[in-house]
Amino acid sequence: MRNGVLVAVDAPVLVIHGGAGVERAGMTPADEAAARTALEAALRAGHAQLKAGKPALDAVTAAITVLEDAPQFNAGRGAVFTHDGKNELDSSIMDGATGKAGAVAGVHRVKNPITLARTVMDKSRHVMMVGGGAEAFAKEQGITLVDPSYFRTEKRWQQLQNALKEEKQAQASNTPLELPGKAYFGTVGALALDAKGLLAAGTSTGGMTNKRYGRVGDSPIIGAGTWADDRCAVSGTGWGEYYIRAAAAHEICARVRLAGQGLVRAADGVINRDIPKAGGDGGAIALGADGSMAFPFNTEGMYRGWIGADGVPHVAIYKEDPLPAR
Repeated sequence: MRNGVLVAVDAPVLVIHGGAGVERAGMTPADEAAARTALEAALRAGHAQLKAGKPALDAVTAAITVLEDAPQFNAGRGAVFTHDGKNELDSSIMDGATGKAGAVAGVHRVKNPITLARTVMDKSRHVMMVGGGAEAFAKEQGITLVDPSYFRTEKRWQQLQNALKEEKQAQASNTPLELPGKAYFGTVGALALDAKGLLAAGTSTGGMTNKRYGRVGDSPIIGAGTWADDRCAVSGTGWGEYYIRAAAAHEICARVRLAGQGLVRAADGVINRDIPKAGGDGGAIALGADGSMAFPFNTEGMYRGWIGADGVPHVAIYKEDPLPAR
């Protein structure tokens, strides 16, 4: 017991997601295979940290770094383009044991935004840094910076061209451009429970295709897209505006801590009831200090997976895909 919480000591576990809003119609067998391979690699990277006795924060950082490097996901290397043809990256991380957190938003040259978020937490007095200031801090701290062209992938570029075309057609016909919920999806995240029973959470994203005005979603906002405390950790993936309004990640853990709800019930209530009722959709991953896990989502698919002490990765994409319980 720790502070009245039953924790799963010596039973480390890592849970990840690569974003909700996955649609089978837009996937080829090769796409699915590449995504599964990347998810498994991320799980193994995080598990290696846990197996070595490292803290949950290290496992979360390692797993998300792999996902950011994989072009299959809208984060890091696979980030989508803004209206101006740029890539704007957001990320956050939180330590459940101490309540410390770090976040960055609107960066263009940081190869792995999760490492910068971690450095903001560890090496500064602040929680969030944005834009040029965040990149200046990154340079001071020796964080790897790359030319913006590093983030360019043809798939994401064509997605922007299609979005611009649809926007132009809507303007020409004088009709409002209605964006589907999936336009707001595209996030990666990880949660870890280490051998000491301590939790951590992290999230990273490239935002939304064709966004303007420096729009920022829930991913870098502590309590909205990312949360961890001594009982519960959450990383969200969905329509960010609704996750911000609901303080979704914190709300799930608050129901566990204050209402005594089980993790699965709390996560389902926020993600599959409250957010859709308000007009949004998406998914999340949640992990409890007792080792319980939840993968709620209300789209056709969500890249997701977990790995336990035995080191065997389990991944899934679509709603009907089996994902063994722990």
